[in-house]
Amino acid sequence: MLDNKGFYKNLNHHQIALRELLKNENFFNTVPSNWFVIVTDILDSTSAINMGLHNDVNLVATGSIITVLNKIKTLNKNVSIPYFFGGDGATFIVPSELFQEVFTALENYSKHVKKNFDLILRVGKMEVSDVYKSGATLRIAKLKLNNFLITPVVIGNGLKFAEKSIKDNFVDTLDSKETDISIDLEGMECRWDEIEPKDEEKKVICLLVMCKNESKQAEIFTQIMDEVDYIFGELSERTPITTIKLELNTSYSKIKREMYARLGKFDRKYLIKNWLITKLGKFYFKFFKEGKEYLFKVSQLSDTIMLDGSINTVFSGTDKQIGKLKLLLDSLESDRKIIYGMHATYASIMSCYIEDRDEKHIHFVDGTEGGYTSAAGELKRKLNNYKEYFWQ
Repeated sequence: MLDNKGFYKNLNHHQIALRELLKNENFFNTVPSNWFVIVTDILDSTSAINMGLHNDVNLVATGSIITVLNKIKTLNKNVSIPYFFGGDGATFIVPSELFQEVFTALENYSKHVKKNFDLILRVGKMEVSDVYKSGATLRIAKLKLNNFLITPVVIGNGLKFAEKSIKDNFVDTLDSKETDISIDLEGMECRWDEIEPKDEEKKVICLLVMCKNESKQAEIFTQIMDEVDYIFGELSERTPITTIKLELNTSYSKIKREMYARLGKFDRKYLIKNWLITKLGKFYFKFFKEGKEYLFKVSQLSDTIMLDGSINTVFSGTDKQIGKLKLLLDSLESDRKIIYGMHATYASIMSCYIEDRDEKHIHFVDGTEGGYTSAAGELKRKLNNYKEYFWQ
């Protein structure tokens, strides 16, 4: 076991089908006990979404990831970490050597969020050794989904245990009145319009699935993802992000919102410069080879499937296809093997982290009308009826 800050970066990635990864436990490595789980979570995100602020919720969650990745670059460019986007927050697994500075950066970002969005971003932590004391496991592998995107895959209930413990015991100690807040959101962009599926009859589906039985997780998740592949097509077929539907939103308000999210203040130069760039971008993506290649990479680098001890995925499909999938999910749920939440909506939204426009960019996808948060709400309601099987 690589019990140091190079643990995750040094893991081999596997360019195989997800089902092949899940059925071979030798591909998974135990996360070092001296690493930390850090969780960010927007308090009462459901109310914010009901007020029409789903774009802000998505952007704030994305910003927490950008904050962490930018901070790690300044501390040690040779370190990489696994992270998981959750619609209204994110989860990170961070080496102990970098933990304190990363956590402080997130606390500062939380103050920035309160000041500019009037949302409360909770930030909490748990050492992995404490996760293991609970009896939960935390094992991780790397999966190469396509030529551009490598994603972490976690099995075990470790992250779910940590996330629930952190959220249940969160204490707000931040002083949101501070005016001198140090943040680094370089690379944050949110200029894409809502993205409808390429076929009119299709919807965007956000699906969350939990399986408490650690010994059965890989088997059950394989069964579910096989059914998703069979009904909706392979990942490239069912993705809600396609080049023909990617459109830049060139409105003044869109750029202004990004400006305040990223800078926390009005900056006329930033506003004019980026509005012009976005206007020109519509022509660049339509008429230039390099622009079309970038659009293709956006579709390949969109984060639409994540396994963090549960299934979190967003894809497109018809009502008939959704009905077929629910037959399996309802059967597994009635047998007490899983709990799931699903939200179907008309389009997806996307926030982006652009390190450079060649291959270092990642795009965080959620559904409109709450997406993952709405699916999580359904899942939580079900959990109240399954106390003997799942954490409450």
